[in-house]
Amino acid sequence: MNDNKKPKKTKKATACESCVYYDYNDEDDIYECMMSLDEDEFLRFMTSRTDGCPYYKFYDEYKSVQRQN
Repeated sequence: MNDNKKPKKTKKATACESCVYYDYNDEDDIYECMMSLDEDEFLRFMTSRTDGCPYYKFYDEYKSVQRQN
């Protein structure tokens, strides 16, 4: 019996809740990604053939408040 098991690769998780493009949709009453993806990008994203969202951008609300002052 061979006990040499390869470690499973873990995918980088993207925290959509902290992304600039993750916003509330009033019409559907849900939070969703507002980034406009073409069909190929959407398919790759939905089938998890990517290491994470290439459009993820951290939303820093304190940075936007600093600009207002």
